This record gives sequence, C-alpha cells and structure tokens, in this order.
Amino acid sequence: MKLLSLETNPEYIKLQTELVKLQTHLHETDQRLLIIFEGRDTAGKGGGIMRFVRYLNPRWYRIVALTKPTVIERGQWYFQRYIKHLPDPGEIAFFDRSYYNRAVVEPVMGFCTPEQHEQFMNTVNILEKMLVEDGIKIIKFWFSIEITEQKKRLKRRKTNPLFQWKLSTVDAVAQQKWKDYTKYKFKMFDRTATEYCPWIVINGNNKDTARLEAIRYVVNQYDYPEKGDTGVSMDINPEVISILKVH
Repeated sequence: MKLLSLETNPEYIKLQTELVKLQTHLHETDQRLLIIFEGRDTAGKGGGIMRFVRYLNPRWYRIVALTKPTVIERGQWYFQRYIKHLPDPGEIAFFDRSYYNRAVVEPVMGFCTPEQHEQFMNTVNILEKMLVEDGIKIIKFWFSIEITEQKKRLKRRKTNPLFQWKLSTVDAVAQQKWKDYTKYKFKMFDRTATEYCPWIVINGNNKDTARLEAIRYVVNQYDYPEKGDTGVSMDINPEVISILKVH
C-alpha cells in the first residue's frame, strides 16, 4: 500500500518527471553521477533506490548492491571491487551500501580490524577528491531512523514472507548494537563530510517523505533543459534534510 500511496502522489510524479529530464540531460552531456545510499538496517536504502529508478531508462543507470567480499577480494585493495562499478559517461550509479561499510558496519560487527578501519578513514577523502576532480558527481545519502522505528521494521521483516529475504546476521543484532552504530556513524560524519563531498542526512522515519526529499535534492543539484516546468517545488525541506560539511 505504501508503494501505491506514493505513486499516486502528484508531487512524486512531478519529481519523477524532473528526474527523467535530468537523466536524459546527464546522458546527452556524458556526465557521471554516483549516488550512495547508506543508513542503518531497515532505514529504507533499497526501497529508496527502487523509487528513484521507477521511470528511468534502465540503459542509463545501474544499481550496485555487492555481497560480502570473496577470498580474492579480501586480498585486494579495499576500494578495488567498488571502483569497477563507478558510473560510465552518461550514467547514474546507485550504490545500495558502499565502501562506507568499512566506516560503520564492519567495525561494529568485527568484520575489519581497528587498523583497517583507521586506514579507510585516512584514505576515503583522498579517493573521493580524486573522483570529484575527474568529473564524477558524488551524492552521499544517510537515511536516519529512530530506534523504535527500526524495531518495528525489523519485526515486519521477520513476519512478512515478502521481506524475509532481507534478513541478515547484521539485522539480528541491529538493536543490540544501536549505540555502537551511533558512535561509528558520528566518527564517519566527522571525518568524511567534506566541502566537496558532504553527507546528506535524511530523516527517514516516514519513508514516503524521505524518498520525495531525496529525489528533490538530486534534481536540485543540476541545471537541465525545462527544469521546473512541472511546477514542483525545488526547495529543500530543512526539517527532513541536513547537509553536513565538516571540513
């Protein structure tokens, strides 16, 4: 029902129209856009991507949702398996989680050493600066939810057969490790929210509102032919979106 309610929302259809125009512009001008979706378990990352791509040309975007690294990948440079999925000219790449796993999930779950975590934090800004200087636009979303909302969504995953495929070992301890996730989340914000690549924090307790504002933010970042002709507001809602630029 949530999907239906959003898809019948006139504002959503207008924003989707703007997004389609933006995608066409990016393709015709060979621009590259990387949109990273991060957040706690059940925050709405995957569902948010599905709302983004609902009317987009599938030839001009890709969704990247990597599984845990293989034995070979664990022996590679950490960023290597992500680099191969960066957008080509004229393409949008949607990362459903990203290399930022090493900033929050991996240290919380013990999937990396403290030294590996620190090395990541010391190098990710350098990598992103290189990508931005090469012409890739990076938008980093963090979907934020409250602990009570996460508890409700986790219960839904466990009881609804349509969502049980989403359950993982990480989900199983999400509530127990809430404070640990919070600690590493703020460390990540403090050290990786740069002027050239800020974090866009979205209040995700209301999924429909979060998805509308995420799309609005993206189309707001570009000028393209016939922008705004739908009449939809391009003003970012400060009650839903916060832009973090620490250094």
